[in-house]
Amino acid sequence: MAISHKTKSIYVCSDCGGESSQWQGQCKDCGAWNTYSALNISGGGSKFSKLSRVTGYAGEQSAIVLDLAEIPEERLTRISSNIEELDRALGGGIVQGSVNLIGGDPGIGKSTLLLQVTCSLSQNFKVLYITGEESLQQVSLRAKRLGLDAPKLRLYAETCVELILTQVQKEQPDIIVIDSIQTMYTEQVPSAPGSVSQVRESAAALVRYAKKTHTALFFVGHVTKEGALAGPRVLEHMVDSVLYFEGQNDSRYRVIRAVKNRFGAVNELGVFAMTDRGLKGVSNPSAIFLAHDAVEKPGSCVMVTWEGTRPLLVEIQALVDQSHAPNPRRVCVGLEQNRLAMLLAVMNRHCGVQTYDQDVFVNVVGGMKIAETAIDLPLLMAIVSSLKNKPIDRKTIAFGEIGLAGEIRPVQSGQERILEAAKQGFTRMIVPKQNAPKSSKPGIEVIPVEHLEDVMGILRA
Repeated sequence: MAISHKTKSIYVCSDCGGESSQWQGQCKDCGAWNTYSALNISGGGSKFSKLSRVTGYAGEQSAIVLDLAEIPEERLTRISSNIEELDRALGGGIVQGSVNLIGGDPGIGKSTLLLQVTCSLSQNFKVLYITGEESLQQVSLRAKRLGLDAPKLRLYAETCVELILTQVQKEQPDIIVIDSIQTMYTEQVPSAPGSVSQVRESAAALVRYAKKTHTALFFVGHVTKEGALAGPRVLEHMVDSVLYFEGQNDSRYRVIRAVKNRFGAVNELGVFAMTDRGLKGVSNPSAIFLAHDAVEKPGSCVMVTWEGTRPLLVEIQALVDQSHAPNPRRVCVGLEQNRLAMLLAVMNRHCGVQTYDQDVFVNVVGGMKIAETAIDLPLLMAIVSSLKNKPIDRKTIAFGEIGLAGEIRPVQSGQERILEAAKQGFTRMIVPKQNAPKSSKPGIEVIPVEHLEDVMGILRA
């Protein structure tokens, strides 16, 4: 007699992964509106019973409990992608058995980069590129257009997870690329591909296979109009690393930022240039974010930001103009708008510099996004420079956090930031007093500051 299993539905928030027993207009966990999607769950038996019959890996042995000291030490085996900037973002290379998720806007270069990587690795490893969006002919045409020669690269066009798992059992590849996870579906879930249920369960089945067989797995993920990865946030929790492509499609430069990495540093950065031969790593990224114009202009200040394990020199631009509206505009590109409002209030309270009747526009050159507090000092310097129409010396850099009392607070890796600025030819550095080096270096003037008033005195000089 066949046993029938009832199915029940839960609702999953696509923004935070929160669950609810019934549909609601607003997520009770994150407060987002209209983000709940239905997810069907079987009331009995294994959800992957069919997958286990196909692949033979589901529930093959019971787990055991071990003391921490009893767990054998295992060294991470990394594979170089032969692209230095991608290896940097991954923490030193591709870890065998890792699951990596690459997201970004359409056309920004996700598929191009992975095709370059797989073509290079196919010379020494068995690589399977699974495409769900393009035909095999389209992938082949892109490879020829980029000048890639990889006769050993295996291509497979399929979207059904059960068929994919059957094929990978035959191929036994070392590296698998899924392009993209939103096109995959499993027959165990009665919903359309791309839905929360399909994305969640398809990714779960593929991740289980990768972990069981120590196969490196890459997912290509779509992003929403807000810039977040499409589908449930649980997808980010299931993978080992999450890499985001940043930059504009019409810009030559692209940035890959690691926002999660179980095998390396978080917020590591890889910088690429888009060419007719694909994406090429940029060995000196500081140079592309700096203006090479010898003419000094008001409203510009260079800072040293820290991204992962590397310092980068970035130019901050500000434009302060008389406002003719009741509410002056505060526009930020590349940094948080609330922080700008707070810094303007600090400058007004402790230095008497007022901008209540001024429109303030701030831009981080090169499409960079800076979240660290070291941007506070150069940001206010650029604003004052534009307000007073007095340029800052082009050989000057600054970094430092500003507190609500107007004090200049130190930031991490101050010495490394100073060394990077000196390497790029800067000779005058305005830094927090705690970050100033104990010994002076020939040809370099380091100006330590403790309060925002000290900085204003330097700008007036």
